[in-house]
Amino acid sequence: MAKYDAFSREELIELLQKQDKELALKKYGLVWDSEKYPEQVVINCAKKLPVLKNIHEKDIKTNDDEYNIMIEGDNYHSLQVLNYTHKEKIDVIYIDPPYNTGRKDFIYNDKYVDEEDGYRHSKWLNFMEKRLELAKELLKEDGVIFISINDAEQANLKLLCDKIFGENNIIGQLTWQSTTQPTNSGSAKFGLQKQIEYILLYAKNKRLKNEFKLDYVQKIPQYPHRGKYGMCRFEIIEKSDAGSYKRDTMKFPILGHLPRKGKRWQIGIETATELVNAGKIEIVNGIVKKAVYPEDEQNLVSFIPFWSHLPADDVGTALTGKDEVNEILGKAAGFDTIKPVNLLTKLLSYFENNICVCDFFAGTGTTAHAVLNLNKRDNGHRNFILCTNNDGNIATDICYPRIKKVIEGYHKSKGKEFIEGLGGNLKYFKTNFVENLKNTTQTKINLAKECSEMICLKTGRFNELQSTNKSFKIFSNNANNQYTCIYFDCFDTDMHDFISELKKLHGQKELYIFSLTDTIDVSLFEGIADIKVEAIPYKILDLYRKIAKSHIKGINND
Repeated sequence: MAKYDAFSREELIELLQKQDKELALKKYGLVWDSEKYPEQVVINCAKKLPVLKNIHEKDIKTNDDEYNIMIEGDNYHSLQVLNYTHKEKIDVIYIDPPYNTGRKDFIYNDKYVDEEDGYRHSKWLNFMEKRLELAKELLKEDGVIFISINDAEQANLKLLCDKIFGENNIIGQLTWQSTTQPTNSGSAKFGLQKQIEYILLYAKNKRLKNEFKLDYVQKIPQYPHRGKYGMCRFEIIEKSDAGSYKRDTMKFPILGHLPRKGKRWQIGIETATELVNAGKIEIVNGIVKKAVYPEDEQNLVSFIPFWSHLPADDVGTALTGKDEVNEILGKAAGFDTIKPVNLLTKLLSYFENNICVCDFFAGTGTTAHAVLNLNKRDNGHRNFILCTNNDGNIATDICYPRIKKVIEGYHKSKGKEFIEGLGGNLKYFKTNFVENLKNTTQTKINLAKECSEMICLKTGRFNELQSTNKSFKIFSNNANNQYTCIYFDCFDTDMHDFISELKKLHGQKELYIFSLTDTIDVSLFEGIADIKVEAIPYKILDLYRKIAKSHIKGINND
C-alpha cells in the first residue's frame, strides 16, 4: 500500500469507484489508469498544431531515386503530420520503443520513470497507445508492424496491440538472441540470465497479409549407393505408427517385408506396387528402401522458412549493433544496446523491394541503414521515413551522421580503409508549430501559410519551380511531369498569374488552394487538363481536431 500513502481517503474512494466502473464495462482485456498522469505533449497539441520545416542544408542527394525522409521532433507530432501526408501509404512499420525497465530508459512528461513509480506501467501504456493508434492509420490494408520489446512490458504490449490491431491480426511473436555474453559478476552470475528479446508482429488486416517473400536454395543431392540401375540414394519409406500417425491400412507386405515394429509405410499399396514393378524398391540391410536416381529427382529447389527465432549467428546481437555504430561514427555513440543492421535487414527481406518503411523510434538509424543495405543488394526501390527526437542530440549527432556516412561512404575508425557508400537521398525535416487560436479564421490562415512543406512531403515533389509571385508555389519531381501547386495567399483574390502558370504545365497537377471551407470553386480552372483540387488547410485542421478529440477527453472542437 506504500504507493497509495500520498492519497487522501476521498481520492482513494474515487480511484476505487473509477476502477469498479472500468471493470464493470470491461470483462476481459487490459485496464490501466489513463487519466491520473496524462501526457503533456498530447494535451499541448490542442493548442499547438504541428507542421514541418525542411532543413535544406541537411538534405542529401546522390542519385535520381525518390527521397527518404527524416523528421526531428517528438514522434507524437511527427505521427500527426504523417497521418495527413502518409495515411494508408506505409507497408512496414518497425519500432524499438523504450522498454520501461525503470532504469532511465523511458521519459514521460520530461521525467524518467523509475521502478518505484506506482503508475509506471500506466504511463507507458498511455504513451504507447496513442502512438500505435496513429501508426495503425499509416499502414496500408496489407501492412504490418514489428515492435521490439523485452520482459518488462511484453505482456502489456501484447494486450495493447490486441486492443488496437485486433487479436485476430497477430501474425506471431519472434524471439531474437540479443546477447551471447553472460554476466560473470555479482548475484546475477548465479541467476537466470536472459538471452532473448521479443518482436511482436501484427498485420493491419491479416487476411490480406498471409504470405511473405522467401529465399530459395538449390539442392545438390548426393548419390552414394549403387542400385540396380546405377548410382542412387536410398530413402526410408517408413514412418511412426504412433498416435495420430497410426494407420493399419498402411501395413502390408512389400517384397515380403512388413514395416518394422512401431512403424507403418508412408506410401500406399498402389505406389508401392508401381515402384516394385519399376525395380526401384530394394532391401538394404534388412530394411525396405526406395532407390532414387538422378532422373527421378523432383523439387530440387527448397525454400528457407521465415523462422520465428532469430539467432545471433544469423543477425547479430546488441553488442554487434553497438560496434557497427561506433565504427561508422568513429567514436562511441554512448549506447550499449543497439539493434544490429542484419536484424532489420533480415526482417525487411521478407517483403518486396519497393516498400515504404516507417520507424518512429528511429534512435541510431538502424532501420534506415537496413533499407539502404537491401536496396544496394538487389537494386531495390525501398524508402524509409524516420522520426526521432533529439534528446541527448541523438538525431543531430548520431542518427543523421550515420545515415549520411552510410549513403556517401566513410573511412573506418581505425586505418585508412574506405567503405563505399550505399547511395540514396534524404530530406531532413524538423517539427514546428502553428498556434491554435480562438480565432478559427486566423488559425486557418496561419496554418495555410505554413503547410507547403507538408504538402510536398504528401506528394513527394520537392523541386520548386522559380516564380516572382509570392502568392503561390509550384513543385515538380523532375521525372514524369507531375506537379504540386500551392496557392496559399489568403488575401489575394486575383489568381491570374497562378492560372497562367498552370496553363504552361503539361502533366498531372495537384492543386492545393486556400479556403475557409472545405470546398473550392473548380470552375476557376476550366480548360486546364489533368488537375485535382484540394482545399487547404481544412483537411489538416479537421484531422488534428479529430485526433485531439480522440486523445484528450472533454476537449471542445467547435
